Amino acid sequence: MFIASQIIAAPEDSAANYELKRISLPGAGGAVALDYFAYDHATGKLWVPASNTGSVDVIDEKTDAVSQITGFPTGEIERRGRKITVGPTAASIGDGVVYIGDRGDATICVIDAKTHARGECVPLSTDHTITPDGVVYVAAIKELWITTRPTSSANADAAKALQVFDASDLRHLKWKTKIPLENLAEGYAVDNRRGLFYTNVEEIGTTVALNVRTHKIVSKWNVGSSDLQGLALDAERGFLFVACGDHVVSVDAAHDGKILDSLQTGAGLDNIDYSPERKILYAAASQTATLSIAEVGDAG
Repeated sequence: MFIASQIIAAPEDSAANYELKRISLPGAGGAVALDYFAYDHATGKLWVPASNTGSVDVIDEKTDAVSQITGFPTGEIERRGRKITVGPTAASIGDGVVYIGDRGDATICVIDAKTHARGECVPLSTDHTITPDGVVYVAAIKELWITTRPTSSANADAAKALQVFDASDLRHLKWKTKIPLENLAEGYAVDNRRGLFYTNVEEIGTTVALNVRTHKIVSKWNVGSSDLQGLALDAERGFLFVACGDHVVSVDAAHDGKILDSLQTGAGLDNIDYSPERKILYAAASQTATLSIAEVGDAG
């Protein structure tokens, strides 16, 4: 069950007990393409890949100071029939390192979480037909799992898989395997305790759970929408939250995948996030310029 409030994206319209603060990103002369952020609990830093600027911005939660890691390659890819410029778009926190997915040159880079020194960058594929989308470190097995996108529509079939890298040597990634899917993967959530990886399959309209050790699909659900976006997880209670274009669905992933509740948010959902400590779900809807904040009860 969701108990929700909503914040409009202007300070005077903020909901009680929340303050909107704008943080400028260095070198942003116009719109900046943003996708997957990552928060590092160990350092109190938010990692923000600022795609078309060719940089990753790191924000200190205490001071709002922004440090910039520059020099990431940018490049052109085809999206919905037009060319766009992209660079680093995804970040994931490892053990003392941060993994950055760069769509500009189709690589995964390793960054020191404290010094911000850049380590090695490895290609996602040898032929550069696919680029990284979502990147996530699976701590239970020390692997890096990556959802992908094709560089052009001609390469769409190559991206219908998850790419898996061995991260047992945290600073030196090695490609391990790929896991075929029926279509492109969108969004992710990881349950390290149960050893499960969740993702959505585009157009097919399914949400799947994979065993991280066998790399096999073990569950598949239809949550009633073909417009599937981000995922978030309450691992303690086994609730999986699925963004569906203009609403979020709560699924009982720990048992039979039953739909428990639904929350209307407004159109334009992409990634969503969840605080397990506060039992709070956050869902930003770009088309309505609102952030929905929902408390999740024990019934889901």
